Amino acid sequence: MVHSPNHCHHHAPPAHITRAFIIGIFLNLLYVITEAGAGWYYNSLALLSDAGHNLSDVFSLALALTAIKLSQKKPNNQYTFGYSKSTTLASLFNAIILLIAMGAIGWEAISRFGEAQALNGKSIAIVSGVGILINTFTALLFLKEKNHDINIKGAYLHMAADALVSLGVVIAGIVIFYTGWLWVDSITSILIILVIVASTWNLFKESLRLSLDGVPKSVNVKEVRQYLENLHGVAEVHDLHIWAMSTTDTSLTAHVVVKDKQQKNLLPGIHDDLFHKFKIAHATIQIEEFGNKEQCLHTH
Repeated sequence: MVHSPNHCHHHAPPAHITRAFIIGIFLNLLYVITEAGAGWYYNSLALLSDAGHNLSDVFSLALALTAIKLSQKKPNNQYTFGYSKSTTLASLFNAIILLIAMGAIGWEAISRFGEAQALNGKSIAIVSGVGILINTFTALLFLKEKNHDINIKGAYLHMAADALVSLGVVIAGIVIFYTGWLWVDSITSILIILVIVASTWNLFKESLRLSLDGVPKSVNVKEVRQYLENLHGVAEVHDLHIWAMSTTDTSLTAHVVVKDKQQKNLLPGIHDDLFHKFKIAHATIQIEEFGNKEQCLHTH
């Protein structure tokens, strides 16, 4: 088997992302303590429940950060690919946690339809307002990188979701205060949940796809195959496999049948093209001679 030259293109998250996670964890943990304290002081079950929900967000941020740190560890004899897959698993778990949390909030919103137990106190609205500021600020820390890494996108969605929920509490509280329409609380919550679930569902599907070694959404298999088959001197391409090693690194293996031995010098160009055209950083190519079927056990 002949491999592409060892050109390593690792997509390690920028250093500021680690700082963003640490800041986000600290601020949200501080808010959980404050919200739980306010809930106990004002005897508000809603604030205590929301504090529990926000604590799950602290766990989600910690999970995503741990996955990033694990992905940077070197491979060993037990994990020859390293721990890069942990970022994919973290994004999947975070999507599941967020969907479950939205389901719980939705159930509560429906069960107390027409009631406004959590929105009668001005102090409770103020605490929710602080939640908007903290969660929005934390979400903005991940805004730039969220489209490049679904693990970071999961953290972003958690914070954005909490900011929206807190905003809904404040808006509904103001409307109820001036109109007396108690049903606004539940309606606002349900509308926000629908928006969050719609965006989280895409994260869940992509995370599940990558966890099952599916082709990343950003890679078009037909275009990759066409590129390889159109190379000068290539007769056939088979056993083409593309999967995600992590939420940022993509791998490829393929058997390339060439018309003569001289075409083996295609490898350096193939590797660079796969990276620059398709963002595939880890490519292993097996070169086979045309007509020599013994080179490949999986002949087609």
